[in-house]
Amino acid sequence: MATAVKTTVTELPESRVRVDAEVPADELERSMQRTARQLGASMRIPGFRKGKVPPPVVIRRIGREAVLDETVRDAIGRWYVDAISAADIAPVGDPKLDLGDMPPEGEPLTFTIEIGVRPTAELGDYEGIEVGRREAQVDEAAVEAEIEQLRERAARVETVERAAGTGDFVVMDYEGKVAGEPFEGGAGRDQMVELGSGRLIPGFEEQLQGASAGDERTVEVTFPDEYPAEQLAGQAATFDVTVKEIKEKVLPELDDEFALDQAGFDSLDELKEDIRSKLRERDETQVEQAFREAVVDAVVQAAKVDVPDALVEARARELWDRMLHSLGHQGIDKDAYLRIAGKAEDELLEEARPDAEQALRREAVIAAVIEKESIEPSDGDVLDALQASATRENTSVEKLRDRLQQAGRIDELKQDLAQRMAVDWLVERAKPISVEQAQARKLLWTPESGEEGEGAGGRLWTPGQ
Repeated sequence: MATAVKTTVTELPESRVRVDAEVPADELERSMQRTARQLGASMRIPGFRKGKVPPPVVIRRIGREAVLDETVRDAIGRWYVDAISAADIAPVGDPKLDLGDMPPEGEPLTFTIEIGVRPTAELGDYEGIEVGRREAQVDEAAVEAEIEQLRERAARVETVERAAGTGDFVVMDYEGKVAGEPFEGGAGRDQMVELGSGRLIPGFEEQLQGASAGDERTVEVTFPDEYPAEQLAGQAATFDVTVKEIKEKVLPELDDEFALDQAGFDSLDELKEDIRSKLRERDETQVEQAFREAVVDAVVQAAKVDVPDALVEARARELWDRMLHSLGHQGIDKDAYLRIAGKAEDELLEEARPDAEQALRREAVIAAVIEKESIEPSDGDVLDALQASATRENTSVEKLRDRLQQAGRIDELKQDLAQRMAVDWLVERAKPISVEQAQARKLLWTPESGEEGEGAGGRLWTPGQ
């Protein structure tokens, strides 16, 4: 449950604000009592059972200042979130937090936050805006590619009495050595590799081309510098290889029987039509998503939004940190990513600036539309949005909503819903035109002079640009 943190907001230059926050004395006292109970759980004081020392006794024994210091360290993160919520701001970047002096008993705790905030937008044309939208389409080559993938998955391998070529499988024994010494993981028996798959160390598969069953070959390679086993990275190695079998891939015939076996369709034509339909649905989804983004970007183009460089830099840093967090879940740390990218962190941050600036402009415009059109999700909208999560958690949407309310997270959900509803509002009223029309009209607009040709309206934005 959110606390009653009181705030005063002062606007600063460059889309920054200062939030003066005050934690009431009664809230501070309750938090100190909780801290004292936690500290008392491990204290042994004559006359009290372990874990049953009353908070006032703990405070007297340890000292009010020490308990207060522990309380603030433990709760400042929560009070910061409450202050941002009470101030009703959309923060951007890292805050500068300044704690005031520790208050005497009966007095509130004060602290200040200085932070960047989402810029404001002055809307231009935003209702009924014309935006290029292409028609969904299906590339027959993509249909054939899907069919070939099905054939590949249904393929079998058969032993052949001939030399190996690209696409064949080589069954082999091998033993690797670095500087003449075997290394851990460098030997294998009855291993099967597809030539041309690129799954082995660069150069390994190429040296097995033309091999036949019974051949013995010495393969010389160099482990890549970014090889996961650091003791092998960049090292030259030799592998003694004994070829045991050559196998070729046999694809099934492309006929009605294939369609029945692989997908349960009576004919190959039915299978192709099903694939065609799914590809069309996929493309329609992509077209819709591109159109939604293009509508928002068209409204952004028509609006006036002042985005200070410091704010762009802060958002670029947020995007970078978010990506690193995501990569961390995949086992890739920052240093590994920088090696893969072949670029310095500062260089990647600079490359992220255009996306960061556009993201800030979009957020500012959507916020302006929400305010202008008084967009606010209803309780029914909230319950609908929670339905899938409630089903997964085997609870009712009402209980899930109440839980979020108790945790102080319902406002965040409502803000997210309002943003989606604002985009829906813009898209529903936008006028889709052909990409050719959009491109033709765009040519009538001269960005340098800001002048527009007749009918251009300065409102055109084609997907992907």
